[in-house]
Amino acid sequence: MATNPQLVLPPINDPSVHAQVDRLARRYLDAGGLGMELMTVVGNSAEGLIEKLPGFVRSRMDRITRAALNRAFTAATTSRRMVRDRGDWFNRMASTVSGAAGGVGGFAGAMVELPFTITLLLRAMLDIAVEHGLDPDSDEVRMECLRIFAAAGPMAEDDSTDLGLLAARMSVTGQTVQGLISKVAPRLSVSMGQKLAAQAAPIFGAVVGASINYTFTRYYQELARVHFGIMRLSQETGIPKEALIEALRLAIERLDHRKAAR
Repeated sequence: MATNPQLVLPPINDPSVHAQVDRLARRYLDAGGLGMELMTVVGNSAEGLIEKLPGFVRSRMDRITRAALNRAFTAATTSRRMVRDRGDWFNRMASTVSGAAGGVGGFAGAMVELPFTITLLLRAMLDIAVEHGLDPDSDEVRMECLRIFAAAGPMAEDDSTDLGLLAARMSVTGQTVQGLISKVAPRLSVSMGQKLAAQAAPIFGAVVGASINYTFTRYYQELARVHFGIMRLSQETGIPKEALIEALRLAIERLDHRKAAR
């Protein structure tokens, strides 16, 4: 984790806290494995996919993603007021149907569907925030959603156990939601560009689009439970969030080494 070298983090001596952190570490590692399922369906590398996008789209992905994120907060909040507590499976199925519909329309359909998918992913995160007893309308929760979006995404060739990146994503800073959107949008645009290129295939677009959206939703739901689990644990115990993130990093490292030794 990219922590301030002058920041001294207090030790965590409570075994029950370590047990909860270990559970979150296992969830984080499991989330990283979802990409293999998706890549089996897509059958190509992420880098190869992104190059298939038209040049004018590649050059505008940051702008498209930033605009989608800005609209997504309003749309997701509005949908929560209309239909609450939809649950994981409802959110996954809604995203799956959206991906299939976008894939049927080829590239044009995928472009239209992209902002809707970002809204569905954000809505799924906000539901999990509520599940953890957090206020989905607070700037704190909204900014944490953006930190979740800072993850590479299930299609990226990005080692899920890169613990320096883990901490960087979980501690992305910004004074406002808008400021954080500007920092996160370039990273998310890469994931969305890969998704867009993969599901734009004219023959199998619907199947691929549905599979991609289902996996994306599962992936970000798992990461949301890690992020909001850390937030809730910090609030309940009074332990600084930075100390819990460091404990999470160490737990992931330990579990990963144990897995590799088998």
